[in-house]
Parts: sequence; C-alpha cells; structure tokens
Amino acid sequence: MRTDLVSEPGDAARPNEDFAGVGLSACGQGGCVVVLDGVTPPRDGAGCLHSVPWFTARLGGALTELTVSGGDLTLPEILGRAIERTAEAHTGTCDLSHPRTPQATVALARWSAGTVEYLVLSDSALLLRSPDGTVVPVLDDRLARLPRSALATDALVDATVRNKEGGFFTAAADPSVAVRAVTGSVPRHEVRALAALTDGAARWTETFREGDWTALFDVVAKEGARWLVDRVRELETADRVERAFLGRGKAHDDATVVHVEL
Repeated sequence: MRTDLVSEPGDAARPNEDFAGVGLSACGQGGCVVVLDGVTPPRDGAGCLHSVPWFTARLGGALTELTVSGGDLTLPEILGRAIERTAEAHTGTCDLSHPRTPQATVALARWSAGTVEYLVLSDSALLLRSPDGTVVPVLDDRLARLPRSALATDALVDATVRNKEGGFFTAAADPSVAVRAVTGSVPRHEVRALAALTDGAARWTETFREGDWTALFDVVAKEGARWLVDRVRELETADRVERAFLGRGKAHDDATVVHVEL
C-alpha cells in the first residue's frame, strides 16, 4: 500500500481545523482513511470551552482507532461511538446543545481482504478508482442542494437547516446523526485506489471547475497531493479581488488530501 497525505491551514496564522489519518491493521490485510473538516465557529462563540482542532483531533483519533479495531462494527456504528466518546470528554464543561458546538464533516473508508466500505457525512468527498480507471465519487450533496436563500446568514442556517431534517448533517455531539451518512461497500478487487478530500481541496473541481472528479484523481495520482493543494492556492489568490468563483466563501480554506493505492 502507498499513501500520500497533505493537510494545511488556509491561513498560517490560524490552526488547521482539518484532521487526516491513515490506519493499518496488525494483520496487514486492511486499513482505513479518516478525513474530517472542522466547522469554523461564529465569532460570538459556540458554548464550548474547546477549539475546533481539539474536537477534530479527538473525533478523528477515536474514528481511526475504532475503524481499525472494530471489525465487527459497521461504519455508522463506529461514527456513533466516536461521537459519543468525544462528547463525553467535554459534556461536563460545555453546552453540547448549542447549534455550533464543535462539529465536522466526515469522509471515512475501511478496507479488508475482500471489501472496501465507505461513509461520507456532509461536504467532504471520497473518490474510488477502479482497475480500469473509472472514478466513482461518493458525496453527501444535501448542503449543495439547499437554496441559497436558506444559507443567507449563519443564524438562519443554525435555526433551520444545520443538523435538521430537510437540511444537512455534521458530526457534532449527537451520535444518532451517524445513520444520516451516505454509506456503502464494494468488493476490494473493484477498487485500485481511493482519495479523500476536504472541501478546501475539492475546490479544484467544485469551485474553480479545473476538471471533473476523474481529472482531479488523475492529477493527484500523477503530480501528488501537494500539487493539488498548491494549485488551489494559486486559484484562490487569483480570485481574491473579483471573487468570480469564491463568492462569499473564504479566501483560503483549510485543505486536506489523502491518496491511497491499495
């Protein structure tokens, strides 16, 4: 197995709120990839004493450990347990009912000798490449399908669509959200490689339209994860003034790419 991982903050003066991890089982027959994109809290706080990187580190660590060791658990069960474990770490000090309690998107894959399983929650992306080169994107597009009017302000988002039926879901403090994830599995022999990306790196396709998911996978496989992140930074910088592509989005977002050849 060969891996290539890059994760960097959008602003060097701020901590990276993404998490990325690769785990391998002791028997050498399987492993996992975990990618989280922490949700930046509002300036007026989120009812929690802890930072988003604190949250993503603990949730990501729990997911990596449980995904490798919990072969008898489904990925939604693993996500639910990891959320519960993380919530227990600060339920005594923080208001976990706050709509902006620390939370994250999730892209999770686990493979064994016979199967590749996947789980995606919110707008991180997981790409599966078959031996013939076909790339299948696994996406949770509920946020993208919401009308712009539903996303006009943070207060409106929090009150009407964040972690609500008819809106979109993230991994926060409620373990029941795990059943909302996009999940599935494919035979191991049908997957030659996979890539997991936070939306900051997926901007190459989703925001700047430099190429489709297959083209993105091609450049990561050929040029490397670093090339993709560097190219996204170039595109962000070029659009800083006119914001023809970025619109109201961050000038530079945290960006994470993990590429694994199975």
